[in-house]
Amino acid sequence: MSALLNVNKILKGQERSGEIPDEKSLIKRAIKIAWPSITESFLVSLVVMIDSAMVGTIGAHAIAAVGLTTQPKFIGLAIFISLNTAVSAIVARRKGECDSESANNVLRMALAITLVLAAIVSVICVTFADPIIRMMGSEADTHSEAVTYYRIIMGGMIFNVVSLVINAAQRGVGNTKITMRTNITSNLVNVVLNYLLIGGNLGFPKLGVAGAAIATVCGTVVACAMSVASVMHKGDFLNLRHNFKIEFDKRSISSILNIGSSTLVEQIFLRIGFLLFALTVTNLGTNPFAAHQIGMNILTISFSLGDGLSIASVALVGQSLGEKRDDLAKIYASVCQRIGLLFSLILSILFVVLGNRFFMIFTTEPDILDYGSILMRMMTVIVFMQVAQVIYSGSLRGAGDTKFTALISFISTAIIRPLLSWAFCYPLGWGLIGAWIGLTADQTIRIFAMFFRFKSGKWTKMKV
Repeated sequence: MSALLNVNKILKGQERSGEIPDEKSLIKRAIKIAWPSITESFLVSLVVMIDSAMVGTIGAHAIAAVGLTTQPKFIGLAIFISLNTAVSAIVARRKGECDSESANNVLRMALAITLVLAAIVSVICVTFADPIIRMMGSEADTHSEAVTYYRIIMGGMIFNVVSLVINAAQRGVGNTKITMRTNITSNLVNVVLNYLLIGGNLGFPKLGVAGAAIATVCGTVVACAMSVASVMHKGDFLNLRHNFKIEFDKRSISSILNIGSSTLVEQIFLRIGFLLFALTVTNLGTNPFAAHQIGMNILTISFSLGDGLSIASVALVGQSLGEKRDDLAKIYASVCQRIGLLFSLILSILFVVLGNRFFMIFTTEPDILDYGSILMRMMTVIVFMQVAQVIYSGSLRGAGDTKFTALISFISTAIIRPLLSWAFCYPLGWGLIGAWIGLTADQTIRIFAMFFRFKSGKWTKMKV
């Protein structure tokens, strides 16, 4: 890895703000923060795959039913995801500035906002679950189960979002091991309860899709308890044990609004694009949509590796800029990119060698496996673009450059992806494969846009 890390080439004659650690030390620090995030994201995605596989024992209609809830669920979570992005970036910057009190106040503000918004969003989603799922294009064999699953998940979302905001702050500090332990424990609870409740094993009731939802919520309850406990240790940089007073200071409010508002706009554009994309595929029928859902679950594995490195990049870039070291920010972002390239290569080889054997984990239906063979070949290329653009996005967000990422999401994901997917899917008659060509076009545009923005260096000048 050190052979691929040329500091002089990365900085290209830029004046150095201080001593640069040797390549081995740079890589070691990046890996120290990145590996728990990578492990966490990978295992979370793996559990999602296992979850889908266990639900798949009921039939393709069950996979499709759970898949119908994905985009409505993330639309409901959009405001919390944007808030968490702001919290990570701000706390990382305050960590670099050694300003613990300001970081803790930002976390207290975020928790208060989260509790209020969670109650509102949860009530809305549970109340209007039926029309929401119907709008997603549910069919007779998927509607009832999808509504039940969605109501349970969104009804218990408060535990999930509280855990997410605390974990976002911990990641900003660089405490990625804490969030890793939290999510691993949560997902183990989920898998065990899936086994007990989906099929009714060991004397437990057979609840099917509803059982999968209950298992997920129970896992988030455990995660919430662990996350709260993680900020109750005296002497830690993040510590809420003896101070619950919230001060809505101008600096913190301005930072949250500046980053959070841009990220919320980005999330809205992303969710609109993903929703339109999902609707395009939903209308193809249950089997094509089930194949699509399985493919997206597999692709999530590559996203998880990029997301783990993106989390590390947010912390490393934010802390470096807080220390007034834009040179180190560039270097650490580049280190994460190189690690991501290595992972992409490994995944691509696995996708080529194993092919639609990945699909066989979920189903044995011939029609779905036929789709799987083609989708797996497409993933061997998509994985490189997806991992790289996610890491670049994390670097930009860590610096507070969220307006640019929002603009790209609007252009590429909210407009180009759904338009091309629909055109290739229906007028040209390419079906599911056409929709995935549209997805590939979106990934291509985003990676080029993020790459050139990163190379410009404008993100290092952002104020948080």
